[in-house]
Amino acid sequence: MIKRISILVGIFAFATIAWMILAGVMTARTSQQDRKLRHSVGKLWGTPQTQMAPELYYKTKIPIEESEIREGKTVTIKKSKSVRNGLPLTASDVNVGIRLKHRKKGLLWYSTYRVQFKGAYTIQNTTGEDRDMWFRYKFPSRTALYDNFRFEVDGQEVKDIEPTAQEITHPIFMKAGEKRTVSVSYNSQGLDQWWYKLGESVSRVRNFKLKLTTNFDDINFPENSVSPTSKTKTSIGWRLNWNYENLISDVQLGMEMPQKLNPGPFVAKVTFFAPISLFFFLFLMFIITTVRGIKIHPMNYFFIVSAFFSFHLLLSYLVDHISVHAAFTICSLVSIFLVISYMRLVVGLKFAFIEIGISQLVFLVLFSYCFFFEGFTGLVITIALIITLFTVMQFTGRVKWEEM
Repeated sequence: MIKRISILVGIFAFATIAWMILAGVMTARTSQQDRKLRHSVGKLWGTPQTQMAPELYYKTKIPIEESEIREGKTVTIKKSKSVRNGLPLTASDVNVGIRLKHRKKGLLWYSTYRVQFKGAYTIQNTTGEDRDMWFRYKFPSRTALYDNFRFEVDGQEVKDIEPTAQEITHPIFMKAGEKRTVSVSYNSQGLDQWWYKLGESVSRVRNFKLKLTTNFDDINFPENSVSPTSKTKTSIGWRLNWNYENLISDVQLGMEMPQKLNPGPFVAKVTFFAPISLFFFLFLMFIITTVRGIKIHPMNYFFIVSAFFSFHLLLSYLVDHISVHAAFTICSLVSIFLVISYMRLVVGLKFAFIEIGISQLVFLVLFSYCFFFEGFTGLVITIALIITLFTVMQFTGRVKWEEM
């Protein structure tokens, strides 16, 4: 008995090492591809976009004194310095439409999106005198493309503007107390996240409205972002609204695109936890065969373990070519067929099909399938193992282990 257990432990240890190597290879492949492909996807579809709220300011000159040394004497020279004086936007009415489309590269899915942006900003000269005001707009990303870009003042398109350093600064003459509307609109595309920042630091926001529509249901707001003040379900996604009348904060609004199940990380995770499923399978088989007096040679266990390993090995390379669900189904059928077709020659068709086949279905297939349920994997596995433990305890409750 001790010798038999020792051999099983050795087979289990050998399989565990093989699985750890395979999981490491999958992780390295995925990481290497992600570094390479994310850069190329970023070139094609852009990077995460952060749209800054525009700024309004006017310039004034203040006197300053500077000291210079002339002919060995310190001379004070009076000069003037131009400074910016910021004014809050009177109102902001922003409309954003995000259309998500997952794209696969290698072993990874990337959450790319198209964005339609239009912001109408009301500005007012509250300085008490006529001035040249400056409207400063920053593009959300330096690598993105902007199609159908329009810059309008009071409904009239301004065509003679040239971006400088990923921003546009446009002068607007305004009389004292005058209000004007500046609109910015474009179509662009990005990756993973979209943000709207109300300012670089703590800012005052008045009469702010932002409406964001999506074509996906699984909405998620990133860390350090604020939830919408209202949301409405649509036929294809959500309509989200952020409305603030008079806000002083450094909050930012964000939307994180839903992530599709990535084959590479999924297979690596399933492979990494494979020794747990094998342990419970071997434990159950050892108990059943011992109680029933069925002799299975350690070499037979070795071939069973090899069939278990073939599931993960085939899965790791099959997901490169077909969907992960289709690959999972094929690998499950192949592994179960290998075990049952082999063990029917060793212990007979009935035992191979019922005890061994069902145990493999539970501890290999269903155990691995739990990883499709992100966030519930641990709970599902724990429940399954408790049920298994209960079954084994009931099955062996009357066994005289000293006699065995």
